[in-house]
Amino acid sequence: MRRVFFFLFFGFSLIAISQPEPHLTKLQMLTHGGDNAEAYFSFDGKHASFQSNNAKWGLACDQIFNLDLEKTAKDSTYRPPMISSGKGRTTCSYYLKDGKHILYASTYKGGDACPETVKIPGKYLWAVFGTFDIYVSDLKGKITKQLTNTAGYDAEATVSPNGDKIVFTSDRSGDLELWTMDIDGKNQKQITFGLGYDGGAFFSPDGNRIVFRASRPTKEEEVKEYKELLSRGLVAPGDMEIYTCKVDGSDLKQVTHLGKANWAPFYHPSGKKIIFSSNHHSSKGYDFQLFMINEDGSGLEQITHQSVFNAFPMFSPDGKKLIFSSNRNNGGTRDTNLFIADWVD
Repeated sequence: MRRVFFFLFFGFSLIAISQPEPHLTKLQMLTHGGDNAEAYFSFDGKHASFQSNNAKWGLACDQIFNLDLEKTAKDSTYRPPMISSGKGRTTCSYYLKDGKHILYASTYKGGDACPETVKIPGKYLWAVFGTFDIYVSDLKGKITKQLTNTAGYDAEATVSPNGDKIVFTSDRSGDLELWTMDIDGKNQKQITFGLGYDGGAFFSPDGNRIVFRASRPTKEEEVKEYKELLSRGLVAPGDMEIYTCKVDGSDLKQVTHLGKANWAPFYHPSGKKIIFSSNHHSSKGYDFQLFMINEDGSGLEQITHQSVFNAFPMFSPDGKKLIFSSNRNNGGTRDTNLFIADWVD
């Protein structure tokens, strides 16, 4: 059983606490500085696309990179090539099945500079920039196709296991809902309709279902705040649960009922479990660990224990590895890096 350590400040004392993470072995750190997140495997499992704002790379905000996993395993100084143009802000990259293209969302047509985020004192908020659209790029960084071209937010796109469908989030209907489209951008169809933020969607291994995070404001004051923030291009992500549905949006089911923020879900290779990030267990709110749960909502299990931020887990196509973001081993900085580990069921 592998054992890990994390540290808590209590007064002036530094306390080392040993905690097991038996599902994760041969843990390797893939990046070394900045905020690195949303790392997703290529279909052959040899590469991972991700976004980074590493200032040492001259970045002012998130851009998309193509990480060669074999090269970075051999050379910790390896700098992956940037796929995005460096203009605007980018997010949510994902490989196409041909292995020659990556899709991602970018604001670059709204301006070369990083768009400014509206800040409200005392609130943790996510920006949903209205200039985001979804593009396809080759591995050299040349944009080959624009998949969305509507006013408002279009982002958070991922590809089905068969490589023929895309699920993404859009506010074109007046709310942040899930939509699907063909791999070429045709047949765009809304599949969720509940008030609240629906996003971060992924297909199940057989391609028949979709797992995603969602907020569902119901009280009058919650609905009012949600709508007011959305009108300003903002979302408060403090209250979200995990849901699944069929690809057409039918058979909608709520998986978690944990409270607080449950997000970044991804299907276990069996298709019967879901791994996700959550702070439901934390009294302080900022302690995010990975958990796994059966698709029917039973059998909750904590996967990580180290550091106070672990998120964006994804299993490799063969189910043997897990890649995720964490602020462990950051030398006391605020950096969030990518890690990969062998997965043990």
